[in-house]
Amino acid sequence: MQEAKPALPGTDPDVVVVGEALVDIVVAPGGTVEHPGGSPANVAYGLGRLGVRTALMTSIGDDHHGAAIQRHLASAGVELLAGPGKRDRTATATATLASDGSAHYDFDITWDLPSTAPMTLPKVLHTGSIATFLAPGAAAVRTLLEQSYRRCLVTYDPNIRPALLGSQAEAKGIFEDLIPFTEVVKLSDEDAQWLYPGLALEDIAQRILHLGAGLAVVTKGSDGSLLSTPGAQVLVPSVRSVVVDTIGAGDSYMAALIYGLLAREAEGLGPGALEALGRLATKAAAITVRRAGANPPTSDELLAELPDHQPAI
Repeated sequence: MQEAKPALPGTDPDVVVVGEALVDIVVAPGGTVEHPGGSPANVAYGLGRLGVRTALMTSIGDDHHGAAIQRHLASAGVELLAGPGKRDRTATATATLASDGSAHYDFDITWDLPSTAPMTLPKVLHTGSIATFLAPGAAAVRTLLEQSYRRCLVTYDPNIRPALLGSQAEAKGIFEDLIPFTEVVKLSDEDAQWLYPGLALEDIAQRILHLGAGLAVVTKGSDGSLLSTPGAQVLVPSVRSVVVDTIGAGDSYMAALIYGLLAREAEGLGPGALEALGRLATKAAAITVRRAGANPPTSDELLAELPDHQPAI
């Protein structure tokens, strides 16, 4: 694995990620291993490895798992905005791998959010996953989105975990209630079909746009990803890759998507730009699935994978 370049020095982060950090306990035929994880923490780590100044606002326990998460984030230059919490233990997610590399999850998690906030707004505020659904912390996350919307770019990946949610209707209501405070919503086809059973993915993307998002992204695994705005829609094909496991692939996609959006800054999102963003994010996910655990690429690895070694953005 290539060593990550540290994030560029600076007082304030360009991206603040808000959400859970936990330890993935991976049970596979060859044995059991542990990796720091949690979707928001994976996105923060992925951004750090891409050289983006990044901070993670989270809550962890004062235990060996919490210490492992701190070391892991620090290795990518990610700032931890909330230190170890007073909880007895850090959350865990046990992933049991099937023969095709797909993962089934069991969670041991509680979620709250310490009263820590960034001193200044970043360029991008990202959140998602368990942190936006699980009380009591979900209410604090919603408040933070309300305060940040239109003052910075807000991105959201619901990363649905049905085992931790209430009814489908309740989860859908929470999801749709947050969309008006976001500009970019990314979800997997599994997330989309769980939230909107029977609807075509294209129709789901349009519903998300109708609710207020400016960019809706639906990843479709080996069938590529769909990127939609009110004025354009593109389907970016997948990249063939030997799959070790799929842990963290969607989070690598999300991190690379944010990385690409930062590079574009105020430029528009026409069909060509959407295709470039999708290609960049798809490459990041393809690199990640070749390796065990949530192990995203560095910027050098990602850009070397692109045609002619040139950035897609």
